[in-house]
Amino acid sequence: MRPTYSFIVPIYNRPEELRELLESISQLSGKIPFEVIVVEDGSTISSEEIAAEFSKKLNIRYFYKENTGPGDSRNFGMKNAHSDYFLILDSDVLLPPQYLQEVNFFLKENHVECFGGRDAAHESFGDLQKAINYVMTSFLTTGGIRGDKKAAKNFEPRSFNMGISRKAFEATGGFGKIHPGEDPDLSLRIKKMGFSTAFAPKVFVYHKRRIDWQKFYVQVNKFGKARPILTSWHRGSEKLVFWLPGLFMLALLFSIILSFFSIFWPLGIYIVYFLVVFLDAAIKNKSIFIGILALRALLTQFFGYGLGFFTSTFYIRLLRKEPKNAFPDLFF
Repeated sequence: MRPTYSFIVPIYNRPEELRELLESISQLSGKIPFEVIVVEDGSTISSEEIAAEFSKKLNIRYFYKENTGPGDSRNFGMKNAHSDYFLILDSDVLLPPQYLQEVNFFLKENHVECFGGRDAAHESFGDLQKAINYVMTSFLTTGGIRGDKKAAKNFEPRSFNMGISRKAFEATGGFGKIHPGEDPDLSLRIKKMGFSTAFAPKVFVYHKRRIDWQKFYVQVNKFGKARPILTSWHRGSEKLVFWLPGLFMLALLFSIILSFFSIFWPLGIYIVYFLVVFLDAAIKNKSIFIGILALRALLTQFFGYGLGFFTSTFYIRLLRKEPKNAFPDLFF
């Protein structure tokens, strides 16, 4: 039977991560036919045996290719898929049992060529994972740009949880060579070509994010560097919200300086905001400790992203540098 959907999963040196994802896929409810395409992106630690373990449970195919980045690996997977609709997942996610049923219902009600869903933290995740997930997804910290129903009007589907039709893939050529940033770049190109996109509020994944503080800083710093490059490629995609993390940190520094001159009210506003974030994170995660970690994650996110954004803006917008020359670490 020809599959209705193809899960596309690039993997790089994380076989146990793949095992957990495939186990969650094997427990999907419903009888919707699907296949799983695993693309090993030049790993030195193979996942082939893990994929083989699930061959009796899943309609799964494994491919190995040289390391060319996650975007190109997703393209490779879509080129080799048998269905006409692709479901793009990062290897560090887990699927709830109803995932595919929610996808199928959403696409029957909304005939779109591309959609994106949100990410959430599973109750089994560690405190750091939950804290980082909070700051990456909360309306109080990101304005809901990663998948809040109230703020999803111009939602850009992200590759940790993204659906794209074969038609849109073939028309756009798929993901580009930039990373991170390959998913909003593709989303913007899809929209430019007149294809319909949407946010699917009930189609969510548990995003594990195997990460420490240093890795988190590097990640958000790269996000910040990538955004001015994307806005230079896609005129009209600029938003004030892209400036906010950097401006937030500059204003915080200015508020601290003012406090030395007995001007305390600006810093007081920040203290109130931090208190609200702490309480919200602590209540939602039922943990005071996670509330504290969320504050550190918030400052790491805003400082890392803001510094990356300002640095990239200087080189790309003011000095007119070629992105690949200015930031070779963002390109494959």
